[in-house]
Amino acid sequence: MENPASGRNLLILHLTVVVWGFTGILGNLISIPAIHLVWYRVGIAFVSLAIYFAIKRRSFSVNRRDFISFFVTGGLVGLHWLLFFESIKASTVSVTLVCLSSITLFTALVEPLFYKRRTSKLEVLVGLLIIVGIYLVFKFESQYIKGILFGLAAALAAAFFGTINSLLIKRSGATLISLYEMAGAWVLLSLFMLVSGKFDEGMNATATDWVYLLLLGTICTSGAYVAAVSVMKEISAFRVALASNLEPIYGILLAWLFFGHQEKMSAGFYAGAVIILGAVFLFPVLRYRSKSRIR
Repeated sequence: MENPASGRNLLILHLTVVVWGFTGILGNLISIPAIHLVWYRVGIAFVSLAIYFAIKRRSFSVNRRDFISFFVTGGLVGLHWLLFFESIKASTVSVTLVCLSSITLFTALVEPLFYKRRTSKLEVLVGLLIIVGIYLVFKFESQYIKGILFGLAAALAAAFFGTINSLLIKRSGATLISLYEMAGAWVLLSLFMLVSGKFDEGMNATATDWVYLLLLGTICTSGAYVAAVSVMKEISAFRVALASNLEPIYGILLAWLFFGHQEKMSAGFYAGAVIILGAVFLFPVLRYRSKSRIR
């Protein structure tokens, strides 16, 4: 019989994944440009995490080496979110989320560079399936080519910062890493906006935008992150990976619910989406079974 605490944490995990899927909805609803949206998001997330640290009376202390690593990686996180929201504004939530599922493919290519290992045959097979799915999305939704390219670039950025974080987590706590990465993303975005003159454009968020931005920065970013970290104490990494792969599915269902006909795509798009999502979802299952046989 399953431990009640584990069942409760599994429910929290799935609710967290639904919240992550909801970020695409908020990105579509917020009227300001993507770069300002991300600037507000990481700023709000940093402040809310700092408040969390203060309430929990946790130390902000970090050595110089880790500070620089977290700060620079935060720039990649900011770039990922910027590309993600640019993709949504240039296409649809569904297109963006399907393209974002290619993180599995890009991680399979990026991880061996950092861990100095060969790419496995399973990763190559899953990668090929994802490429077929991406080809179908490109072919049947060519009017969204800009959004598709932004979505794939967002996935590549996520593969890089995800792999780097898998190394950083061995040296420090996940919440501390997140705190300084949000700070790094905000500072680097601010410098870019200052140099490019973006501070003078699109900073006038409406009252409705502010409601969505506060939801995005607190519940969908810092709150969801803290919740995801806390449930890992009771739930295996394998089950977390399986639940996380449901994010595009939850997001697409929410997009249909909120935007209706705007999210309807061609049959070719859905064929490509099924191939991509199927490959992404089956990958941890097949890898888990492969490791079990070796044991």
